[in-house]
Amino acid sequence: MRDIITILYNGFETLDVFGPIEVFGRLPEQFNPLFYSMAGGIITSTQKVPVMTQLVSELKSSRYILFIPGGIGAKEEINRGEFIAALRSLAGNAEFIITVCTGSILLSRTGLLDGRRATSNKMAFAWTRTAPSVTWIKKARWVKDGTIYTSSGVSAGTDMALGFIADQLGNAIAQQVSREIEYTWNENPGLDPFAELYP
Repeated sequence: MRDIITILYNGFETLDVFGPIEVFGRLPEQFNPLFYSMAGGIITSTQKVPVMTQLVSELKSSRYILFIPGGIGAKEEINRGEFIAALRSLAGNAEFIITVCTGSILLSRTGLLDGRRATSNKMAFAWTRTAPSVTWIKKARWVKDGTIYTSSGVSAGTDMALGFIADQLGNAIAQQVSREIEYTWNENPGLDPFAELYP
């Protein structure tokens, strides 16, 4: 059993979070989704979905996957030193790290993506230029570099979550989950039809 430690902030993208959480939540014997934030309490997505969170400072998990979503709120959080320091600390103790959309930009601020391959939201890909020490892969649905998984924008997180499950538990389990949620899984992490839409 691994905890999925999802770090939320006001203005996170709803599907960034709940696409992957739907996938992981289909395997309750393997994954335990938990939601945390800097202040605790209710955090609201860009689409006004409220989520009750626990305080990051009270996190006690010892075996966990750190999950960092993106969203319009990332533009504020990236400049908050306390938030980035908390991410750095959590990431340093995580068994795996997964990011969706501009969550990879937030992770890049910790320095833990330096020298690694990663991707991000294609509409906001110009933002990756602020982290030149990362090898950014524009044409990728998701990228795996060691224990770090980064995905493209929004719905790509669901493909990545299934890819993670395939890596950890086998392709048959990932296929089973995709059928249960009636989702057509893009299994090829390099197949990215959106990369060419944004210069």
